[in-house]
Amino acid sequence: MHRSGAAMAWNVFKFCTALRGLGSIMILVVLGVVGVTYYSVVVTSYGPALLGGGVGALIALAVLVLFHGLLVMLLWSYFSVVFTDPGSVPPNWRPSIDEERGESDPLTLPDSSGLQSDPSNPRIRYCRKCDHFKPPRCHHCSVCGRCVLKMDHHCVWVVNCVGALNYKYFLLFLFYTFLETSVVTLALLPHFIAFFTDGDIPDTPGTLATTFLSFVLNLAFSLSVFGFLILHMSLVAANTTTIEAYEKKTTTKWHFDLGRKRNFEQVFGTDKLYWFIPAYLEEDKKRIPCLNGLDYPVRPEFDSEAF
Repeated sequence: MHRSGAAMAWNVFKFCTALRGLGSIMILVVLGVVGVTYYSVVVTSYGPALLGGGVGALIALAVLVLFHGLLVMLLWSYFSVVFTDPGSVPPNWRPSIDEERGESDPLTLPDSSGLQSDPSNPRIRYCRKCDHFKPPRCHHCSVCGRCVLKMDHHCVWVVNCVGALNYKYFLLFLFYTFLETSVVTLALLPHFIAFFTDGDIPDTPGTLATTFLSFVLNLAFSLSVFGFLILHMSLVAANTTTIEAYEKKTTTKWHFDLGRKRNFEQVFGTDKLYWFIPAYLEEDKKRIPCLNGLDYPVRPEFDSEAF
């Protein structure tokens, strides 16, 4: 039994290592898709149309301006997710409940039944893998090998965990990816239809193949990202994460649900000018503690409970 458990642990470790390696490849895949799309839309399709003059040139200009604007926002959001730490537990962090109870009631570790994740239970949460206390809504990521503040999931596409400090950037990445791929799909639709016509097509076989590939890829990404975006916006509306949504599936009331407006502000902040860019207003960081990943307001009826 001991050997079997050790083998399982080793297999899990190799799987997590493989995921980390896969993530680096996925960044190249993303950049590859962007490159192929750019070639199809700008170099072979709408770039040359600018020289034709007339209505066609105006349409091409509008498509290119929209395409480049969305591309900038997409890449800005994407690399913000990649390079922003989702949030780590500060060294020597201790739950505030210790201060409320005083030195006469020292912190005790949870029992051997496992880690506590249900906020309705006031037991102190502790990560045995990292050997430190866990703040509210914090979870351990086996791929990253550490605890992540308000962890949503580990995303191989960004080689990073999605957590408290980069969740907004991840959502904006989904949003701009959906808009960009939708624009590309519509822009390349006439060329895609022409691919199946019987008439003479002036483009070379290589150009046609690239345009066909770009159309299919962007259509697939548009449909898949749209579903993923709807899922995460529903999570934002309820002020929960993917992990928490699974854990609280039998819970009738969610402690952190403050109403849709306040739930939205817990992720995007209060300044509307910053809602659509991967950045936060400094005043929001001071005014909304949860943006720092450690303190989260709860519904009024649960204010007296400890988490």
